[in-house]
Amino acid sequence: MGDQDDEILTVDEVAAFLKAGKRTVYRLAANGTIPAFKLGGTWRFRRTDLNAWIESKTVSGGPKMAKGESDQ
Repeated sequence: MGDQDDEILTVDEVAAFLKAGKRTVYRLAANGTIPAFKLGGTWRFRRTDLNAWIESKTVSGGPKMAKGESDQ
């Protein structure tokens, strides 16, 4: 595990990392959707926590449907 793995990120950096808007990052942090903590009133994020959160939300390959099939 390198030093970059434990890097602490700002809202701007997380927005760039997730390719999301800053308002979205604020909202996700405030409602506890993404792992975050406050430092002096500003949100901070640990890169390792974000990577683990992304892994937990990643959909692994299930059975593929043929074109025109429905999953209903």
